[in-house]
Amino acid sequence: MESHSRAHQAVAALRQVLGPQWEFCLADRTGRTFRIRHRDRGSPYIPPRSTPSWSELLATLTTAFAARGVPRGQCLPLRWGRETELTISAVQALDPLLKDGRAHTYRKGFLPQPVVRFTGDRDERGDLLDGFLTAFVNVSRVQPISSIDDYAEALDDWLYVLSQLGFHARHMEIHGRVEVWQRRQVSGVTLMFNHLDLTIGDLVLLWNTEHPECMALDLGTGLERLAWARTRGEWTDLVFGPFADAAPVPVLDAIRTATLLLGSGITPSARGAGGVARRVIAAIPPDLVRLGASAAVRAFHQQWAESANLPVPWPAICGALEEEAAGRSVRTSPRRRSDAALVMPLGTGASC
Repeated sequence: MESHSRAHQAVAALRQVLGPQWEFCLADRTGRTFRIRHRDRGSPYIPPRSTPSWSELLATLTTAFAARGVPRGQCLPLRWGRETELTISAVQALDPLLKDGRAHTYRKGFLPQPVVRFTGDRDERGDLLDGFLTAFVNVSRVQPISSIDDYAEALDDWLYVLSQLGFHARHMEIHGRVEVWQRRQVSGVTLMFNHLDLTIGDLVLLWNTEHPECMALDLGTGLERLAWARTRGEWTDLVFGPFADAAPVPVLDAIRTATLLLGSGITPSARGAGGVARRVIAAIPPDLVRLGASAAVRAFHQQWAESANLPVPWPAICGALEEEAAGRSVRTSPRRRSDAALVMPLGTGASC
């Protein structure tokens, strides 16, 4: 099947599955970009009064996916070591199928996958914009499929899951391009979905370019972004809770990310995954660690433990932070202070 034909078939399948209550229209004059909106759109959005905990949010997602026949799978390890040092997306679970053309995946189903990325959108100062984090829970559905109809039905499943979280179809908008992209061994077609004016994720049809029968779908969003879209409250309060005003956001983001890295058994070192951990911890002022970061580490450790098994307890993480901070003080002593200017700021440069 030609790639161009596959893209058009995906759109046709979406029309069939979503039905007449959804309107398809072209979004530009090229005829390549389309938009899907509910026919009853336009009503105001009123956020729910209650804000669920991370545990409650994950439990609702797990139950809703299971009701659609999608069981929860075990998370991938954070230390990856195949093309990327760390796991940056749950779609990496599909690598054997999509990159090697083998009928095998590392995981499948619903994955609330903790990931680390340095590609979030930033302001002119280099600080992350609201809605972006260095580490977050990649709420994903990764699954081999046998037909394009399976891909279209996955969108219907996702709209059901969103409804269980308090979202309504009339506030959703889906858009995409009738084009196929290709990156090395993999080709795909991508749908983006918005809740009102906020992009909350995508649904991607994927296949191995040399073996197009090896197909899969990848649904991806962020747990934190989903919660933000639902509440429409302050981003920093939502993510950092009572610590939102305790330190600058870049420092809080670094402590939260370091908690995940160290909690996953990744110790600071000169290169590899340990090098990423050292880079992250470098954004945390040593004085803050010496005064004590145990309360924040304990809270963030509890957040991460809702979605993944962290083998390292929070007291050991605090000890590792203190040890790294002490070592950095030696490495950047007055005699070598000029070298500190060469340290790359957190979140700049290529992704890990």
